[in-house]
Formats: sequence, structure tokens, C-alpha cells
Amino acid sequence: MTCAILSSWTPENAMLGLPSNIRPVVSRLPAFLGITLLLASFLHADDTVPAGLPKVRHPANNPPTAAKIALGKQLYFDPRLSLDSTISCASCHDPKKGWSNGDAVATGVNSLKGGRSAPTIINAAYGKLQFWDGRAADLEEQALGPIQNPIEMTMTLDKVVERLSQIAGYKQQFQAVFGTDVTSEGIGLAIAAYERTILSGDAPYDRFKAGDKAALSESAQRGLKLFTGRAHCSACHSGPNFTDNAFHNLGVSIAVEKPDLGRTEISKLEGDRGSFKTPTLREIARTAPYMHDGSLATLADVVEYYGKGCTPNPQLDEELFPLKLTAEEKADLLQFLNEGLASDSYPDHEPPELPK
Repeated sequence: MTCAILSSWTPENAMLGLPSNIRPVVSRLPAFLGITLLLASFLHADDTVPAGLPKVRHPANNPPTAAKIALGKQLYFDPRLSLDSTISCASCHDPKKGWSNGDAVATGVNSLKGGRSAPTIINAAYGKLQFWDGRAADLEEQALGPIQNPIEMTMTLDKVVERLSQIAGYKQQFQAVFGTDVTSEGIGLAIAAYERTILSGDAPYDRFKAGDKAALSESAQRGLKLFTGRAHCSACHSGPNFTDNAFHNLGVSIAVEKPDLGRTEISKLEGDRGSFKTPTLREIARTAPYMHDGSLATLADVVEYYGKGCTPNPQLDEELFPLKLTAEEKADLLQFLNEGLASDSYPDHEPPELPK
């Protein structure tokens, strides 16, 4: 690996993997110093997490490095991974829109519409299975799915590899990071490494739990008590990421003529019919509209839907029942969701300079 890094080093290549504020310095360095700096970026990646979140666990075959994360960020924002070079990962998972897309469903190449909303990437590092139906075992697998989806990026992995192999900046970085030419495996590894850096914590809720009783307003504190008590939200939205990472039937759109069957399409279990993965509630105010099909426009709509006990059906989750909340209780619950789970250190990433 070290030999590959040394042989592929150029000032331009090194700069792509380094913070923008030190790129001018790198460009003026002698080659041997530039190699040292590139090696430093290769060997070290910041593994700190925001307050309130556990340490991110990385797969044994994909340890994070600064250079790999930088490569993954470029790939994430690069529309050249799609058939007509118009759609990137960020098109549907946009930092400016809660790492979703602000629409009911995802839109791909040629304005083709999917049937599900684009789930946020925020804290996906903690997910045990990926996508609404859990069809991907990890982020590495998830990263390659939309590229091949005929209504999303409409490419094949072979075509993506061929296209990126013609871009000198990518060829150099793949050699530096993986010691190989561009590969589909490397694409998945790099994007997943970047996605594991998209974290949100250190919200007013976290400071409140740490002892700062002024971190939440009185209304939000009442909302938190409801959330963990009579409103029963924490039965599924539990833990530091506010999700049990499980699949539940909420009855959303189950009564339509051809409902989305969700998890049962993967598990083949009738009990999973109409079940979808519990999303994180971190930064929930930024990720409207809600539910797997984007059918509920606002958080107020979501609270009303849960308040009535959702839509009855044979597989409706046993934790769901009419809540009979008062108008004040609904307002307090919304205050907690809007105020308590929004971080001042929201990961508002800007698109990087892309390789040429």
C-alpha cells in the first residue's frame, strides 16, 4: 500500500484529500514533504463523535482514513456516477435538506420518481440494516444500490468504474487509498467511510441529559416527559439515535389498492407486511415530509396520525393505540422534537472540488 501511495503522489492528488486551508501549502512543498503529509492524512482520521452519541464502529475491512473519507465525499457529490451525469448521492440526500431531498419521494435520472422517500443519511453509521426495508446489510452495500437502480442513477457498476477510470484525479486517489485501480468495491468502501462521518448529536436534549436543566424550554421538557411516557414514542424511537433499528407496521398507506409491502418483500414473512425501518429522530425538523412514502407533510401531521392510533390492519404494531393527547400536549411534544433534537453543530457539508 505504501508503495502505491508513493508512486501515485502528485501535489494535485495530495490536495484532493486534504483540507482546503492547507492545500496552497501542499502545492509548494517538495515531493518528499508532500508524501509525508499525504501519508499523515492516510494514516489518521478523526474518530471523535458529537456529545450524546456512541463511538462509531467501523467494519474490519473498511477502517477510516482522512484520504479515504475525502475520496468518498467526492464520490458522494459527483453526478458523474449517474447515467447522464445529472444525479449524485447528494441529489436525494442533500445536506441543505436534512440529508434527504425535501420531497415525498426520490427523483432520479430523467425525472423518474421512486415510490419511497429518501431517508436521511444523518447517523446512518449506527444503522444495522440500510434502506426502508433493510435490504442492504451495511453502508458499503447501500452506497452501491442507487447507482444501479434503474429509476435512480441508472448505471451499472462496470460502467461507473470505466467512467471514473478515465478521470486522472480518481485514478490517483484510488491508488493512494486502496493501492488499486478504480473498483466498485472501492467506490462502496469510500462512500461508506464518508457517510459514517455524517453525525448529529450535542443537541439541547443531550445537554439536558448531561445536567444542563436550562438546555430545554419548559414546553420541551414536558414534551420529553410525554415522549418517554404516555405518548409511548420511545417504545420504538429509543437509544442515543432515537431508533430501535427495527421494522414496524404503522398502517401508513396500507389501505391503498397496491400498498408497499415493505420489509416482507425481503424477509418473506407475513408478519413483516407493511413494516418499515424506524428512522432516527435526530434533526427530524429538517427532514420533512415524513413516513416511508412522504405522505405526512409536517411533524404536526405525524403527531396527529399517531394520536389517532394509526391505520388498523392485521399487522399493525402492538405498541400503537389512540393516545388521546390534548392540544397542549401535542404542542409540547412538537416543541421537544423541533427544539430538543436539533443540533447547533448540524453537519452542513459543502460540496468538494471534484477530480478532473
